[in-house]
Amino acid sequence: MKLKVKPEDFVVREMARLPLRKHGPYRLYLLEKKGWNTIDLLMRIARVHNLPYRLFAYGGLKDRHAHTFQYVTVEHDADLTTEDENYTFKPVGYLERPMGPDLLEGNEFAITLRSLSAVETSRIKRRIDEVRGFGYPNYYDDQRFGSMDRQMGFMAERLLKRHYNGSLQIYLTGIYPEEKREARERKLFFREHWGDWETCLTRAKTVMENKIFSLLAARPKAYIEALQMIPREELSLYFSAYQSHLFNELVRRVLQDMKLELTAVPGAAGPYLFYRRLERKELAYLRSLVLPLAATHMDFPDERIRGLFTTILAERGIHYGSFNLRRVRQAFFKSTLREAVVFPANLQLQLPEPDELYPGKEKVRLFFRLPRGSYGTMLIKRLTMP
Repeated sequence: MKLKVKPEDFVVREMARLPLRKHGPYRLYLLEKKGWNTIDLLMRIARVHNLPYRLFAYGGLKDRHAHTFQYVTVEHDADLTTEDENYTFKPVGYLERPMGPDLLEGNEFAITLRSLSAVETSRIKRRIDEVRGFGYPNYYDDQRFGSMDRQMGFMAERLLKRHYNGSLQIYLTGIYPEEKREARERKLFFREHWGDWETCLTRAKTVMENKIFSLLAARPKAYIEALQMIPREELSLYFSAYQSHLFNELVRRVLQDMKLELTAVPGAAGPYLFYRRLERKELAYLRSLVLPLAATHMDFPDERIRGLFTTILAERGIHYGSFNLRRVRQAFFKSTLREAVVFPANLQLQLPEPDELYPGKEKVRLFFRLPRGSYGTMLIKRLTMP
């Protein structure tokens, strides 16, 4: 099976409740894009119009390897209409408030799976029925963990352990899957010369690299002050990635504790465990189960779940109080609730067709809707697992 061969193979449209106004402090735009991630593209649009990026707000991040439609507000009245080969940015009205996740109802997907054999197509058809009946675990998918360094792990976990030097090292030298060659080589240089701040400063390129290495060159142990320089938006993304990782681990532990028959699919930050079918009581329990994201104060559904999560934290050398970061305060951990399993709405599978890109193979198209925060790629993992 091949996914995202072309951007048009993975189409995502936001579904949102938008209290539109004829006038207001926030101008609302529809952003249609291919080949860009949300943040990089909005930063580009901000630079083109000489506006600070903080004026832009959105409800969710969208993958660069897809054809996506999402809503963005700009706290500025000028018309920023833009049409480019790979994106358009068009006004649709005004809001009294910035765009945010709470305005999203979910996402609508149209996904093409390519290079399928007849056996694979038949298996997907059977698994569609399983998903309709039993749903699948509501894991965060690999794209959530782009900030995790494959060797050093999560920056946020080091910070929670008060390993300030190690946390800063991941921030400045962490190498991510889509890193460009120049950035990768520069970060490897920083890693090799870590602690020799004057030498690191000679290769610093970004604003943050220059600021932090300049500080450390003058005050070699000023790790906390350096961490305090990280912009709130960036630090929040690192925190969210670690919360997502802990949530995924809690879902895995719950499924294992239920003694379900599970199939493992490899993932960037741990395997995704899937069940195929559930007994009636198991289905009722999982369908009603909501789990908290990690923070100092969490609302658990029962003491058994609390015990599972306490064990997860202990294995990592942290505890509930660790999430109260007293010395790095520009961002914080906030606990929200997330459903343990998800049931796609309006899940449909088109009849297979010959794949024009892979002769002798078939392609199928899937159509479905998911609540906000759930991943269409996770459904694909469930449908194509071994």
